[in-house]
Amino acid sequence: MNTRHFFWRLLLYRPVFYFSNLFAWMVIHMAPLLPGLITKAFFDHLEGTYDFPYGIWGIAALLVGAALARIALIAGGFWTDANFRFRISTLLRRNMLAHVLKEPGAKAIPCSPGEAISNFRDDVDHTEEAMSWSVDMFGLIGFVIVSSYILISIDAQMTFFVFVPLILVVTAAQIATTRVQKYRAASRAATAKVTSSISEMFSNVQAIQVAGAETRIVRRFERLSDERRQSMVKDKLITEALSSVFTNSVNLGTGLILVLAGYKMRSGSFTVGDLSLFIYYLTFVTQLISNVGNFMTYYKQMAISFGRLKDMLQGASARILTAPAFIGLGKRRAAAAETAGAGGVREQGDGGRSASGEAAVGDTMRTTAKARREEDRLGADVAGTVQADPLQVLEVRGLTYRYPETGRGIQGIDLRLERGSFTVITGMIGSGKTTLLRALLGLLPAEGGEIAWNGRRVETPADFFVPPQSAYTAQIPRLYSDKLRNNILLGLPGTDGSLEQALHAAVMEDDVAQLQHGLDTMVGPRGVKLSGGQVQRTAAARMLVRDAQLYVFDDLSSALDVETERKLWERLFRDRGEATCLVVSHRKAALSHADHIIVLKDGTIEAEGTAEQLLAVSPSFRQLWHGEESHAGAK
Repeated sequence: MNTRHFFWRLLLYRPVFYFSNLFAWMVIHMAPLLPGLITKAFFDHLEGTYDFPYGIWGIAALLVGAALARIALIAGGFWTDANFRFRISTLLRRNMLAHVLKEPGAKAIPCSPGEAISNFRDDVDHTEEAMSWSVDMFGLIGFVIVSSYILISIDAQMTFFVFVPLILVVTAAQIATTRVQKYRAASRAATAKVTSSISEMFSNVQAIQVAGAETRIVRRFERLSDERRQSMVKDKLITEALSSVFTNSVNLGTGLILVLAGYKMRSGSFTVGDLSLFIYYLTFVTQLISNVGNFMTYYKQMAISFGRLKDMLQGASARILTAPAFIGLGKRRAAAAETAGAGGVREQGDGGRSASGEAAVGDTMRTTAKARREEDRLGADVAGTVQADPLQVLEVRGLTYRYPETGRGIQGIDLRLERGSFTVITGMIGSGKTTLLRALLGLLPAEGGEIAWNGRRVETPADFFVPPQSAYTAQIPRLYSDKLRNNILLGLPGTDGSLEQALHAAVMEDDVAQLQHGLDTMVGPRGVKLSGGQVQRTAAARMLVRDAQLYVFDDLSSALDVETERKLWERLFRDRGEATCLVVSHRKAALSHADHIIVLKDGTIEAEGTAEQLLAVSPSFRQLWHGEESHAGAK
């Protein structure tokens, strides 16, 4: 898909809104035709060459009425423009985010978080601007056509000089196209680096302080900021240069009209009313000149932005960006979004449920109609998350993933989890524990192996292993700068009872009671206002409040003291009911509760069994159990 096709598909996403916006602004830009003719009549009346039947006050009343009508039209035009703009930008961000969330965690985005934020913010904004400016440009064409006919009927030679500035501006814009692309791309790249640097600094404050690297980090940030400043200055200069060409071309056209009008008025072939009409119309005709230049600039910027958005898809079809989808605007309930090309788009419907599907490359309108028929048939939101049968047994056979950079990972892992079992995966640092969990859950793209839920193969683990099937807490929990309550629920409409139960199971109730604002306490970026243990237990409560069938813990208790850890595992073991637990840990508190323990070494299973059995047969397990490797990690 090229930029032109991208533009056209966005236009057709909601054509009614686009063409309503186009019609509204065409009327707005055509409206000055009448005041121009009234102004001509006014001066001709004063000059005595035309007798207006209602006199001077009648002309004044018409001008005031025309001005008020245009104000009302502009208000309506902004309403239609806002409706179309928001739909375009929301669709792009929704589809891009859906694709990112669908990808395995290890390859969700091909760039730094700062660059991804720039894609979501600036590149979508540029696309939105290009779509909006196209409406102004096309709308002004109608005014130019009618006004040109009127002006040519008065004096063709004068009319020609009205369009000279237009030719100059278009030529200048074409010449500047390459420069605009170059400086705009450099400016966006420099901005993304600065944003990424800020993100990294905020994420690693303690590491920077411990290493005494504050000065070096600040100097690096200053260098990136200076590079951004230089890039933006160049970008601004060429933009202002084009704007200067637009403005001066208008002045040139006005000067030429005045010079020619002087000679023509001497001969009596040109009236003061004609001059006023030319000057009045020139103001609006030159708006087309400016709009053509602005549209061309934004269109070129959109071409650059489109390329960056495609890079975010990592080889998937660019049609994903413009796939019809419910975006939360309007009265229609969520419909299934179907995508064309490589990969599906996950649809977020009411109540936080999701839908995914794949459609062949084809007619987007047909896709939308099909989604609506499906919605009508179901009588509710289309649920894309697989509603699996209650877990009886989860089987993994031959699961394999190796990191491309190092070749390390896991090889041929087999495991079986029975309903209600408590399985612990343990091993030395680098044995592959975290890699196993991430490959199982679809956060890493497994190279081989098969996963079966109650004997049925799980085709897309990333889509399947979500609530209510499973809940997961990572080795390094991620909290948002928000209230503690919101960090636990994450949009889930949890009741006070379920939240209280989750807090108790996570040994978090005493901590909440001691916080000044309780669950309404702001935890700060990444939970900096909480201790490491509180962050881990908040992540545990977040997982437990979802009432899943399979709970997956990755080294949950590494930051907990012995007593808190003991309480956590005891409560979890006692209160989990028939839920199945898969735990990565090397701590005795977890190992002693395990029904089954799997010992990994160099990415393969070295031994498995109960703690008593492993103490007899596994040197690695004995070393972990007796604390000879006290710093064993979870990777």
